[in-house]
Amino acid sequence: MGRKHVGTLMRKMGVAALYRKPKTTKRHPEHKVYPYLLLGLPITRANQVWAMAITYLPMARGFVYLTVVMDWYSRRVLSHRVSISMDAQFCLDALEQAIEKHGTPAIMNTDQGSQFTSLAFTRYLSDNGIQISMDGKGAWRDNVFVERLWRTVKYEHVYLHAYESTRDANSKIAHYFTFYNQRRPHSTLDRQTPDQVYFNSLLSQEAA
Repeated sequence: MGRKHVGTLMRKMGVAALYRKPKTTKRHPEHKVYPYLLLGLPITRANQVWAMAITYLPMARGFVYLTVVMDWYSRRVLSHRVSISMDAQFCLDALEQAIEKHGTPAIMNTDQGSQFTSLAFTRYLSDNGIQISMDGKGAWRDNVFVERLWRTVKYEHVYLHAYESTRDANSKIAHYFTFYNQRRPHSTLDRQTPDQVYFNSLLSQEAA
C-alpha cells in the first residue's frame, strides 16, 4: 500500500497526528506590551501570582478555545471559559469570575496575545490594583505551568472525548477541572492536590 493511499484513508477516517494547529497567540501592533515580572521571583503563597493563556480544543467537528486562570503557587485552576472565538471578552469573563470567587492576586502573568494586551483587559487589572506581567516574545517557558496544564488536559481528557458541541465541551471540561483540583495529586506538590495546597496556603496566611 502506497503513502498516498494511506493518506487518503487517514483523511476519510479522521486520523491525524496530535499537534498544535490553530495559533492562539497573536500580538496587536498597537497594544502596549508589559515586562515579565517573574524572573527570579520566589512564589511562596497562593494568590501571589495568577496566570492566564488560551489553547484550542478539538471536537468531533471543528474546535473551540479554552482559557483558564491558574494560581501559580498551587497550580489550582481558579476559573475557565470555553468560546468559539478568541475575542478578549471570554478572557475577561474568566478573570472576573476568578476575582469574584478568590479575590485579587498581586501579579497576573499572560502571554502577549491581543486578548491580554487589549485595553479592556489591562485596564481591568490596573483598576483592581494587579501588576501586569507578560511573557517574552516566543518564550513559552515564562508561563510553563499553564503550558503543562494544556498538555495534561489534552492527553488525559480532551483527546479521549470527541465533544459534540460547545456545550458538551464546556460541561466535560468543567467536570475534568473539578477532578484536577480536588483529586489529582501532583508530584511537584509533594503528591498533594491543587486544592490542598491552595487552601492550606490561605489558612497559613490568615493565621499569620
